[in-house]
Amino acid sequence: MLGADVPLRAARTIEETLSVRSVRTTVGGTNVVGSLLAMNATGAVTTGFATPEERSGFGDLAVLVLPHRLNAAGNNILCNDRGAVVHPGYDDRTLRLIGDTLGVPVARGTIAGMRTIGSAGVATNKGVLAHPHATEAELSLVRDVLKVPAMITTANYGTAQLGACMVANSKGAVVGGRTTSIELGRIEEGLGYY
Repeated sequence: MLGADVPLRAARTIEETLSVRSVRTTVGGTNVVGSLLAMNATGAVTTGFATPEERSGFGDLAVLVLPHRLNAAGNNILCNDRGAVVHPGYDDRTLRLIGDTLGVPVARGTIAGMRTIGSAGVATNKGVLAHPHATEAELSLVRDVLKVPAMITTANYGTAQLGACMVANSKGAVVGGRTTSIELGRIEEGLGYY
């Protein structure tokens, strides 16, 4: 899913890099779809502000409209096809709903002490990249739940909020233009793009 305002040329580049077909949309009427949406191959968790028309763009995926005040799903959920680590403020019912929708086990956690775990990391089915101040205990939880290696890095010339400056899947990553060659090397290593 891409914001509706993403230029067609950029959308094509993203499709080629990630080997996917993109859908340009809004979520809750805004183009900031990454903050408001968490997805894997099974399902999508979206903000309660998403309209029925916006939710219809998910095809066959299960869709959960997040029934919680912490409804910026992309900022609060770090997931892949094997697991999800979520904001510690989610109650047990919300954890069950997220797990059922994404078809994965779910645990509460933080990265670098940040409760907005989805903005502090990026996860694929090959690896996780995390905020450079993530503790070993936090990385261990992420590894255990998502069942992939995890490492720390930055992107976009020192930005620690990785979820805010890149999108990735098991085929590739799209990062900010200021990302350094050292950061690119760590991203390739951490996400297994050898």
